[in-house]
Amino acid sequence: MNRLMLTSYLIMLISSVFLIYTLIFKQPNWIVYGIAVIFIPLFILSLGLITMAKTKIEEEEERKEEPFIGY
Repeated sequence: MNRLMLTSYLIMLISSVFLIYTLIFKQPNWIVYGIAVIFIPLFILSLGLITMAKTKIEEEEERKEEPFIGY
């Protein structure tokens, strides 16, 4: 696994743990809001990064030949 994929899975796991923690245990409202504001966007970001890190067979050769220059 490459570094981006590993980091994305780690962020997704940490976000999931914190979100499930707030659902299971009774917490004060400010803690729930803080965790939601921070970890829901991180969860969505990690899903996007995982999707971007996956390569198709056709794209693997392209990525080796040409560096990514952006859009």
